[in-house]
Amino acid sequence: MSSGWAMPAGSSRERRLDPFTLPVRFPARDGGADERLRFVELSRERVTMRRAVRGIPMAVSLPLATYLGIVVRVEAAGECGAATFSVMLEHRDQGLSLSLFCGRDCDEAVVESQVWARVLGLPLLVDENGRLRDANARVGALHVGTVKPRRRRRSALKSRRPSILLRRKIGRSLAAARIHRGEREIIART
Repeated sequence: MSSGWAMPAGSSRERRLDPFTLPVRFPARDGGADERLRFVELSRERVTMRRAVRGIPMAVSLPLATYLGIVVRVEAAGECGAATFSVMLEHRDQGLSLSLFCGRDCDEAVVESQVWARVLGLPLLVDENGRLRDANARVGALHVGTVKPRRRRRSALKSRRPSILLRRKIGRSLAAARIHRGEREIIART
């Protein structure tokens, strides 16, 4: 397995995880761990975090389905005056959330979040006043969009039906029909 970090061209650029080289291993900051460091292994099915607390090694392995989705977080401007955008793999427990990308370009962060969401099969989430919601409307795993009217003449169903059924037929009036009332029915029996 590779370390997972790809260094883009240019010496002043941020390091980033490459979503197309999964599984990856990388170190992450952890305030509660010894040496303030934990090692994360990320694959398409699982996330495994290893750290040591007071000399006792521990590992947490979670299925990727326990994560809520991918979120872009904006951190306030620091000393240099520019805001920082982080792409996070979000979990209900903030201690289990992972940073996948960190940079100063908003467009780059949005593209990274879309790539990570597609690769991991997780939804894109939007942070609204501390509450997370899905960026796209969904029903279960299906994306919900605007309903488009069906066009029968150019659809896949057109070739399965005779085109004569698409035309309207004029109905016949009952006034012209012959009605025999009060007559005795004749049945031919042999």
